[in-house]
This record gives sequence, C-alpha cells and structure tokens, in this order.
Amino acid sequence: MPVALTYPGVYIEEIPSGVRTITGVATSITAFVGWAPKGPTDRAELVLSWSDYARTFGGLDNRSLLGYSVNQFFGNGGQRAYIVRLVTLGSETADDNAVTAEVTLGADATALTIRAKNYGIWGNNYSIVKKKHPDDAARFSLTVYSHTSDPAVPVESFANLSMLKRDSRYVVNVLKDESDLVDALDITAPEPTPPEDTNPGDAKLAGGRDGKPLVPNQQDGAFEKALLPEPPGDDQPEAVRGGVYLLERVDLFNLLCVPAETTETTIQTLQEFCHAHRAFLIADCNQNATFKALRDHPPNITSGSNAINAAFYFPWLQAPDPLQQGRSREFPPCGFIAGIYARTDSTRGVWKAPAGTEASVTGVLGPTKPLTNDENGVLNPQAFNCIRKFPVYGTVSWGARTLQGNDERGSEWKYVPVRRVALFIEESLYRGTKWVVFEPNDEPLWAQIRLNVGAFMHDLFRQGAFQGKTPQEAYFVKCDKETTTQSDINRGIVNILVGFAPLKPAEFVVIKIQQIAGQIQT
Repeated sequence: MPVALTYPGVYIEEIPSGVRTITGVATSITAFVGWAPKGPTDRAELVLSWSDYARTFGGLDNRSLLGYSVNQFFGNGGQRAYIVRLVTLGSETADDNAVTAEVTLGADATALTIRAKNYGIWGNNYSIVKKKHPDDAARFSLTVYSHTSDPAVPVESFANLSMLKRDSRYVVNVLKDESDLVDALDITAPEPTPPEDTNPGDAKLAGGRDGKPLVPNQQDGAFEKALLPEPPGDDQPEAVRGGVYLLERVDLFNLLCVPAETTETTIQTLQEFCHAHRAFLIADCNQNATFKALRDHPPNITSGSNAINAAFYFPWLQAPDPLQQGRSREFPPCGFIAGIYARTDSTRGVWKAPAGTEASVTGVLGPTKPLTNDENGVLNPQAFNCIRKFPVYGTVSWGARTLQGNDERGSEWKYVPVRRVALFIEESLYRGTKWVVFEPNDEPLWAQIRLNVGAFMHDLFRQGAFQGKTPQEAYFVKCDKETTTQSDINRGIVNILVGFAPLKPAEFVVIKIQQIAGQIQT
C-alpha cells in the first residue's frame, strides 16, 4: 500500500519484483538400509563421510554387507547418506534378539540406571564414573569411560547434574541431549538423592547383545519383515513404523540401496515406495546370477508403472576385503553404482548418464562374471545394466536403462538420466512453488509463476540439461487462462504445465566408413 500523502514533496515506495528464486534440490542423497552392530534404530541417521558411519554404526562387519556398501559409496564419489539400521526384535528365541547394555548405580530412592543409546554388544565396552559435587551434595557429575583400550579412557563428561525432574540439569534430559553414547532412565522417586560415587571397575555396562544378524533373502524372511514392517495397529497410535518407512521422516533422499536384496516382491514394494517419494532404487542382481539365468528366466521386477523409478545392475563385483587382509570377496554393485551416480551428478549433472568410460568403478578387481559384447547385447535390450571390464578403462558401468527400459515396451522413461532429470525438476518445483498457495488466483499470479518457473528452466537449459538450440526448442512453461479455467479458479486450483526435451544417452555409436574412388578423367 502507498504511504499516506500528507505533505508536499517526494515519496519513495519499494515495489516487489515478483522474483522468487527456485533452487534445484540435491540429486544424490542416498539411503542405505541393512543390519549393523551399532547405531540408532528409531530414525534414519545422516552421515557425511565414511568416518561418520564408522563412528555411529560401527564400521565394517563381516556379518553384514551394509557397512561395505556405504564404504564403497563414499569411495566412488558419494557425499551424503541416510542409514536405516535393522535389528532382530521380537524373536521367539531370546538369544536372537538385540539387547541394550545397562548398569544401575545405587538402589531404591538413589537408583540411577544408565543405558547405552542403542542396541548391541558395543555398550558392554563402556562404564560410568560418578562423583559428588564438592560444594553441593544434591549435585554430581558423570564420566563415560571406554574400555576398548587398556587402561580405560574417558570419552564423555557431564557436570552439575541433578536427580530432580524440575531441575534444568536433570540427568535424564542432559544425557538425552548431550551424550552420543548413553541415556538415563526416568527416575520414579519423588525426591531422589544421588547414589554413592563409583569407579570404572564397578559401574561397567553389561548385558548388551547384537542379536541375530539380519541377512536378505533368507528362508525365514526376517530381513524383509524388518525392512517392510506392518503399520502399527490402532492400539499403538504413537508407534513409529520402522524399517524403510523411517525415510518418510527424512526431508529428502534421492537414491535407495538395500544391499543384496533380490526378493522380487520386496523389490516391487521398494519400487512403489521410491515412486511415492520421487526417489530412485538401485537394485542388485542375485549373487549367483549368470548370463544364461537372466536371459532365460529374468526376474519379475520390470512390470508395472513403478519400475520407471528403478535400475538393475549385473553382476556382483570382486573387491579386496579389509577385514580379511585384503583378500578378494564378492560384493553387490549398489554401493559402487550409487557413488558413481553421485560423482556423475557433481561433475557433469543429473542429465548425464551414470555410465560409460567416465563411470569407472573405484576399489574393485573386476566383475565376478565377465561379459562379452554379444552377451551384453542380449541383456541390455532387456533393461539389465551390465558392469564390464575393458582394457585401459578398467571396470565401468556399461548401462543406463530403467527397469522399464526393455526395447519392447517403448517407454518414454527408458533411460536413467531422463527419469532422474524429471524427478529433479518435479522435486525442485514442488518445493519452489509453495509460495503460490493462497495467493489471488488471476493473471498477476500466473505471470509470476511463468517468470519464476521459466527462470529455473532457463538456467537448466544454459547448463546443457535439455535438447534444442533455443529455449523454445528445449522447454516451455504455461500458466494462463487456458491451463486454469474459471471452473478451476472457483475450486481454488491453479494449473502449471511444464515441458522439457530431455537429453538421451548415445547408447549405440555407428561409424560408417566408405572408400573414395579416385578421380576418373573423362
């Protein structure tokens, strides 16, 4: 609104330009799901490096492929990952269940129970030292000692604690917010007093147990049940659905890897989950899969509309195992490939196929099953992406098709980069146009939408994301009285139509050679 004009003179008004910058979202945040000996189980935890993962989830463990796949992801160019840890709970065999280590200091009204942050035997390696405050008998300090070395060393310390819930330094709240290793159980006594002082020897956490490791594709289906648990019943309104569904509480993830999971019904459910969250599944082949088996009995994971959000890779890869003095071991491809996706996105853009001579796989000895050109030529039209080893270039990803990329389907989402560019644009516009909600639905709003969405698409065009020599050939943004009718306006709807001409990878390079006949004098 203009300022009130009361005196003769010059008045200055600032007029909004209507420019609202749409920022492109990240494209290679990868979610990994699997069993680990340590780490939170009630949320998807963000890790930014391999050391981050090792500190939070215990590093490599030869009972699970999760740690190896995360390590291979970061080793091939990955930068951000969410980890969902699965553990065995509720098994009829008690020894199979994971248990949290704990220790109780004092008894009765002075009892204070300290528990490891999460399930696992790892908690048995820690102890608690309690010391009274020198000037206040109602206050105390706690120090957490690690026994992974001899002698034990202090790793965390918390001072000026209280046993009273109304106190700002209530021990339960302080450990919950500040400790990476332990929690304190709520104290039930109304006016508790601190327990006696302890030392590392008599206050060691105990009883922690890893439980039975969860391995994909086992006959009992325990891994799949933990991965895709049933929703909580009506009698558990506050319960959080675990497994892969913990990713629903994550702001954004783009790629999903469940190392070595090949059960067809599970893969189909994961495809559906990814489709609903604008994410992309990197699916592993069976460890024992062969060219002949894939050719004659392809897995039933290419049907249905959700297959456009997934890609399948064959075969597994041979790589050194640091836990076996570098001896060779077979690993599923998903961690390596996810790293290549991330590296390609950062160096070339999400519109570049994560395949070819630039898509070299780091840290491998080679594929477990070498393929010939003819064998590759049979699998590629069936939408199975092959990993090949070539002289000079080494081991490379040599396919870029989605699971709907079978030649017979003729899908518009045949190629991985085409589908991932669409997901990138969808997510960016979804987040970048929320300001439109509740704005007056008329031409001034439509003009602003065209301006802002058009600027975003033009920036992608300048980066080389689309086909075409001119913006008109590369993309369009339409939002006007043709897309939004009076009936739409009456129902509170504004329709924005965005189109783009995607770049498609050059799968087949045809070079035609012809002799030039010598000049004939006539």
